[in-house]
Amino acid sequence: MPNLPWHEIDTVLLDMDGTLLDLHYDNHFWLIHLPRTVAQATGQPLSECKAQMMNHYERVSGQIQWYCLDYWAEQLNLDIMAAKREIAHLIALRPDTIAFLDALKRSGRDVVLVTNSHPEGLALKVERTNLDAHIDTLISTHEFGVTKESQSLWRQLHSRLAFNPARTLFVDDSLPILQAAKQFGIAHLLAVANPDSKQPATVIDAFPAVTDYTKLLDAILAAPVSSDNRSNPT
Repeated sequence: MPNLPWHEIDTVLLDMDGTLLDLHYDNHFWLIHLPRTVAQATGQPLSECKAQMMNHYERVSGQIQWYCLDYWAEQLNLDIMAAKREIAHLIALRPDTIAFLDALKRSGRDVVLVTNSHPEGLALKVERTNLDAHIDTLISTHEFGVTKESQSLWRQLHSRLAFNPARTLFVDDSLPILQAAKQFGIAHLLAVANPDSKQPATVIDAFPAVTDYTKLLDAILAAPVSSDNRSNPT
């Protein structure tokens, strides 16, 4: 279990899918449900359709298009939100999320959700989970036009939130995104090793990693933050 220096952390930036929410919904949607829906709409064999879509995913991976539901609606000539709602019952919080968020809030830290999810996808997940009852600020990177993989995003986010990178923790299940945050100068980084409840946890060596937030709660609450001892952002 990572031993984070909570006395040096004022701000916590959190990914959503795989970090606060079970990634099973997204994996099932993109890898199974959407290819099946496209195959049914076009009459293509499912295996052929799936292979084409995997290639397409790879071409736009990490770019804003990969996360843009409008892009996929146009490319596939489908109502993507309707397709997402068809399996919305699979949207679920990780079982350790609420206790983690509530401990962060009780400790006085600024907590911000920063997701590459399209605003409509974010709204659907908030509708299903009431995530907004536990986090005051929810940001989709689509408002900046770039993803968390981009240094431009981190510069714009820093300008918007005025956080101090040296006293900020960023939590994500994507190692390339964690690497981008590190490149920007975020001092404290935490990887999620078990983003999908239907898949085994992965071994992560590049960053401190967590599989159960509840094991962090005592340390979080033992190092509360007050407005008096916050350092100025740089």
